[in-house]
Amino acid sequence: MIRALAAVVPARDEEELLGDCLDALHRAIRHPRVRDLPSRVIVVADACTDGTAAIARGHGAELLELTAGNVGAARAAGSDRALDSTLASWPGLTLDSVWLAHTDADSRVPADWLAHQLAHAARGWHAVVGTVRVADWTGHPEGAAAAFRRHYQRKWTADGHRHVHGANLAVRADAYRAAGGFRPLPAGEDSALVTALEAAGHRVQRTARSPVTTSARRNPRARGGFGDFLRDLDPLTG
Repeated sequence: MIRALAAVVPARDEEELLGDCLDALHRAIRHPRVRDLPSRVIVVADACTDGTAAIARGHGAELLELTAGNVGAARAAGSDRALDSTLASWPGLTLDSVWLAHTDADSRVPADWLAHQLAHAARGWHAVVGTVRVADWTGHPEGAAAAFRRHYQRKWTADGHRHVHGANLAVRADAYRAAGGFRPLPAGEDSALVTALEAAGHRVQRTARSPVTTSARRNPRARGGFGDFLRDLDPLTG
C-alpha cells in the first residue's frame, strides 16, 4: 500500500513556466484521495542561469541545484533526494510504500493525476505511463497540430499506447531502484527506465486517462527530446 509520495520536476531555465507547473502539482496533492498522504515536491534546478530556483522556493518546493546539464542525471538526482528524504522523514516507511511521480517544468498535471496513479498502484501496478497533450501551437507551421495527432495515434495498439513521456510517468520506489533508476542520458531516459522495468518483469500500466498538458515551444531545453520531435514534425505527413 502506498503511504507516501514524492513528485520530481527537472528544470533548466524554467522561470516562465515552472510556477504553473508547481501550482498544478499542488492541486493534485490536495485531491481528496491524496491529501492525507505525506508528500513532497522536489525541483531539480539543473545548470540554471535564471530565476528558476527562486520560483521553486516561492512555490513551496524543495530545491536541489545541479550543474550537470543533463535531464537524465537531473531526474535521477531528484529521485534519490526524494526517496532518501522521504524515508528519513517518516520512519517505518519502506520502498514499496513510496510512490515517485515525474513531470516536466513546462507541463501542467490535471487535478486527478496522482489520484489516478494511486488507484493503479492499489491494484498492484508498479508503474504508470501516461500520455500528453499540447497546450499551444503558436509559432509552429499550419498543420503541425494535425500532424502531431496523426503521428501520436500511430503508437496506439490493442492493449494501449506505446508512448513514454517524462512529463507523465510514475513508479513505485522499490521497482524504480530495482530497475536501476534513471540513466544519465541527455534524452530518452524515461523510455530507458520503462524498458528496464518491463525487462525486469514489473507491471507497467499504460493509460490515456489523466493526460498531462505540455508546451510546444520552439526552444526546447533537452536536445533530442519531445520538443525537438515537435519542431521537426512534418506538417504534411506527420
